[in-house]
Amino acid sequence: MSIATIMKNVDAIAIGGFDGMHIGHQHLFRALGANGVIVVIETGYANLTPKTKREQFTHYPLCYIDLEEIRHLSGEEFVALLMQKFPDLTKIVVGYDFHFGKNRKYSHAQLRELFSGEVAVIDEVTLHGDSVHSHKIRAKLQIGDIKGANAFLGHNYTIEGKLERGQGIGKKELYATINISSEGYLIPKEGVYVTLTRIDDEEHLHPSVSFVGHRVSTDGSFAIESHVLDCEVTCQEKASISFVNFIRNNQKFETLEALKKAIAQDIAQAAHELKLLQL
Repeated sequence: MSIATIMKNVDAIAIGGFDGMHIGHQHLFRALGANGVIVVIETGYANLTPKTKREQFTHYPLCYIDLEEIRHLSGEEFVALLMQKFPDLTKIVVGYDFHFGKNRKYSHAQLRELFSGEVAVIDEVTLHGDSVHSHKIRAKLQIGDIKGANAFLGHNYTIEGKLERGQGIGKKELYATINISSEGYLIPKEGVYVTLTRIDDEEHLHPSVSFVGHRVSTDGSFAIESHVLDCEVTCQEKASISFVNFIRNNQKFETLEALKKAIAQDIAQAAHELKLLQL
């Protein structure tokens, strides 16, 4: 939903970048009430939940503002813009580190001075003594700390992509995989993962083992591929991969037989871990 649309009857908004829609963000949303809207400041570098993917993690409507359209505004002009678009606004919810306006010179303190209604400031959210931030989730994904990233997110990190033709040797000599090309998402560390895979628009998530990285044992090309454990599947257009846990680093095998043996061990570990999660 564009900021250009005037939204009446909205009495509360939460403002932020909200990449990841993580557990810290959810604290802001809980303060909205029944007639709230989430206002996303779109910076252009969101890669945990790019574009409108944030909408999967909340029941509130989302309204998007391009940062380039507002970064030059004074504090007064920014608040005036919000009141123009939300004429019934009585409450603004922000995080403790929220800044706005030209050169990000205004904080929640100035927002309270400029806005006549309530400004609810949500304190820092921590997990196991560590503050929750999107940049920390990115860092965890880049080192393969999937469990840590998922704990901060409050859900499994998921990427989506369009079906892509693979090497052709998987089904014949190794294990059949679904290959996707994913754009806009942060790709986790190269390696093998316990995952759940959604095929096309199915509701069911299939237990799976997935590989992300360069195929150093074969042609060296980059791949995102998933082997579904519970059945043979036919993917027509797209798939999504939800990461559950990291299994091992990407490594080179001298023969296809050695690679196949390693994949069999990966499959066994993934099946075991996913079975335990169902208990």
